[in-house]
Amino acid sequence: MRYHVAGQSHRGAVRESNQDVVDWRINDAGDQALLVVADGMGGHQGGEVASRLAVDAVIESLEPAIAGAAFDGTDGAIREHLERAFSLANERIVNRRSGDPKLEQMGTTLVVAWVIDDQAHIAHVGDSRCYSLRSSQAVCLTRDDTVVQNMLEDGSITAADVPNVPFRNVLTRAVGAVEQADPSYRRETLEDGDVLLLCSDGLTDSVPEYRWLEIQKESDGMERTVQALIDAGLANEAGDNVSVVLLTLEY
Repeated sequence: MRYHVAGQSHRGAVRESNQDVVDWRINDAGDQALLVVADGMGGHQGGEVASRLAVDAVIESLEPAIAGAAFDGTDGAIREHLERAFSLANERIVNRRSGDPKLEQMGTTLVVAWVIDDQAHIAHVGDSRCYSLRSSQAVCLTRDDTVVQNMLEDGSITAADVPNVPFRNVLTRAVGAVEQADPSYRRETLEDGDVLLLCSDGLTDSVPEYRWLEIQKESDGMERTVQALIDAGLANEAGDNVSVVLLTLEY
């Protein structure tokens, strides 16, 4: 079994700065991988600080477990590790914000995929997403923490109404904006050839999901697929930062 990972973040076609951060790790044994995407908020400086703090906290918190041969790989233990990582990210943002009035509005989305053998353990807060690309289908594995998602679920609007909702990107949860950042959690079994795609809303808002699958088929290799997805967002004048991390599993 092998993992292939590639990722990239771009400021997009409109933004003057990039408040997204991506990172990933594969352990030396090659049987675990960690993928992270964060999309900061709270103005130019605040967003950049929040997303970087969050990603660094996740890597710092989880990297020892990923590297450790004696790691307890039960679902319960994995979920606890993920919750602690999100808690650390939240704590660091809150502490940093309290010492600087210019950062008082900062926070970040955070989506993490921890892959162990063929099991993907996915945790997230906000509207950055994780997808499975399999058999010509893009399946979203996360639920957006947004006002518009709540409205969709309670029937206030339909999917066709979403592009016309002026506050469609307003979050109901963000890391650093609450006392406790309890992530949503999901475990997904991966099959040979499956692709995990983590992204910020800069991709989902600028490139339709069906186009991702076409790009994947047209591109030669992971790095070129990532670049082509970013390029498609730029071609469509992405109004936000565009970030993508891909993982392919091969038996």
